[in-house]
Amino acid sequence: MSSTVLLAQALNGLQLAMLLFLLAAGLTLVFGIMDLINLAHGVLYMMGGYFAATVFAVTGSFWLAVATAIPLSFLLGVALEVLLMRYTYKRNHMDQVLVTFGVLVFFEDLVKLIWGNASQKLTIPDLLQGQVEVLPDVVYPVYRLAIIALGVVVVLALYVLVQRTRLGMLIRAGASNRRMVSALGVNIGMLFTLVFALGATLAGLAGAVVGPVTSVEPGMGNHVLILSFVIVVVGGIGSIPGALVAALALGMIDTVGRTLIGAALHGFLPPAVASGVTPALASMLLYVMMAAVLVLRPSGLFPAPGR
Repeated sequence: MSSTVLLAQALNGLQLAMLLFLLAAGLTLVFGIMDLINLAHGVLYMMGGYFAATVFAVTGSFWLAVATAIPLSFLLGVALEVLLMRYTYKRNHMDQVLVTFGVLVFFEDLVKLIWGNASQKLTIPDLLQGQVEVLPDVVYPVYRLAIIALGVVVVLALYVLVQRTRLGMLIRAGASNRRMVSALGVNIGMLFTLVFALGATLAGLAGAVVGPVTSVEPGMGNHVLILSFVIVVVGGIGSIPGALVAALALGMIDTVGRTLIGAALHGFLPPAVASGVTPALASMLLYVMMAAVLVLRPSGLFPAPGR
């Protein structure tokens, strides 16, 4: 296998990792601070995609579509937290699973009612179309590079928010000991609302930017929700650095690992059989990684302090 193919797959893995980080960062904060198992997090990703697709269909502007999806996702997160989620914090995890699963089913049916079952797709803007030579003989789509750059910007922004601001101090303290934060007089209800809305915004942004790469359709968040939970478990509940490292590892395993496994299997299996087995084995590697981390470090690679 050529180094050119491996480099291209590594870039694909990095792009996937950035998208998954946008999802998992919010999910790990919600789980770590609010102790909420949110099965509806994938819905926020889906709704961000539909917000962007709707605005794009009306205006034809990709930039306006993404810019509109961000505040709408934030407002949707605020509404969900205020109207429903806050009433589940004192319930056990099974009740939270049932409630958030109900939210998932409700929004998927609502999407089908409003937009139908047909998938929708955004068009890549002219500025980001085409390919660019990242290394000699290695070309890569400009839009996918833009997604990677967006992920890096979000990582830096979250670092500044969490490490350099008062809100970030409260988020870190809440992830470590939310009871103590509440006892110190912090408005824990407002903090929970902001954290949930921040997670919704990041998920909605991911759903909006992925539209031109895949498509916007009902249930699009279900698969990535599972991957996001894997990232939370591997990285450590409530840990942003852990979510980043786990997302990078998962992205590389899913892309580079799939390529290497496929190349190895094609050496001694018929092509049709090798092509059918490769995706299953690559997916299994993700869960093998999670199982190994749970055995060796049950609290994750980079758990939040106090966990």
